[in-house]
Amino acid sequence: METEGSKGKFTGASKYVLDEELAEIVNISMALEMPLLLKGEPGTGKTMLAHAIAEALNMKLIVLNVKSSMKLVDALYQYDTLTRLNDSRFGDSERDVSNIEDYIRMGKIGQAFVAEQREILLIDEIDKADSDFQDDMLDVLDQMEFDIIEIDRTMGAKNRPVIIITSNAKKDLSDPFLGRCNFHHIAFPEPDMMRTIIQVHFPDINRDLLDHTVKAFYRMRDFKIIEKKPATRELINWIRALKADPDFKVKDLVKGDVPYLGVLFKKSPDYVIAQNSVSRMRL
Repeated sequence: METEGSKGKFTGASKYVLDEELAEIVNISMALEMPLLLKGEPGTGKTMLAHAIAEALNMKLIVLNVKSSMKLVDALYQYDTLTRLNDSRFGDSERDVSNIEDYIRMGKIGQAFVAEQREILLIDEIDKADSDFQDDMLDVLDQMEFDIIEIDRTMGAKNRPVIIITSNAKKDLSDPFLGRCNFHHIAFPEPDMMRTIIQVHFPDINRDLLDHTVKAFYRMRDFKIIEKKPATRELINWIRALKADPDFKVKDLVKGDVPYLGVLFKKSPDYVIAQNSVSRMRL
């Protein structure tokens, strides 16, 4: 059974600015019921896209945060042997210890399969997992079923979820994996697009503040040998910090004074490089 929202087209959300190409690949992936693989550097909005689709189409979002040590079965289901052992030992539970099914808990993929309505399944940072996890997971998502060994049952999906998969491109994904997905690379926004994004978050922002913060932000992103460049969320938080400071004046940015570098740069070496570079900008 599908929700009314799941039948609609995605055109963006209240805090998510969408370009036409991304909208098209999202909608065609939902229509073809194929996973959509999103790549791009951290902070380009890959994860937030799934949240935006859920908001716009009024669908529930289930998030699987992939870890390097994760086994596929953990994403499918867990057999709670410890609780069953305790119930058997102490005998104070309403559960029937002879019924193993009472001790099966669905993982994130399993939850999407058993949902009564079509939901969105976000598989975040798939590149952290090994290739076996990736390929086996796509087998499950292709077939829309998996086996629960402990109770000798095949669990089929009630509804095929909308599947969004993100990768920070830290390592290559296998060819079989890539072949089963639609793909879109989310590039870091150009300054004009960034201004539009900022205006969505700060509708009443002063024009001078908008122009000079965006200009300073892109200059700082170009600092050499920065390991973790500030992303959109850092810019939003930086503007929020500047607006909250009653002593801040836009003319300070024009002079090259850049306060609150710690909002933009989160690693010590990057922070030191930014400090030194900003000091040279003032000269």
